[in-house]
Amino acid sequence: MERYRQKKCENDNFFSISDANPKIKGHSLVISKKHFVTLLDLPSSLGQEMIDCAKETAMKLMKENKSGGFNLVNNNFKVAGQIVNHFHMHVMPRKDGDGFKLVG
Repeated sequence: MERYRQKKCENDNFFSISDANPKIKGHSLVISKKHFVTLLDLPSSLGQEMIDCAKETAMKLMKENKSGGFNLVNNNFKVAGQIVNHFHMHVMPRKDGDGFKLVG
């Protein structure tokens, strides 16, 4: 059974949804509608729309999860942890003492 993935934001070139396998409560993804493999493939002309979607998503997640901050993560290429070969950014709402660490 496919998990329900709630849409957080959408504009002409990006949308955000809840991550199917969240690393932390509220973990969501900002995804490009057109196919780009990494950030390096994304045209600079789409940068503002990407940032707008990431900001809207982060603000909604912080409010929904009563968090005090967020991480914005983008893995590029396999060596950097990219598993899905389609541009996306992880937005993770954070709280004091949540125990989640991005790096050891």
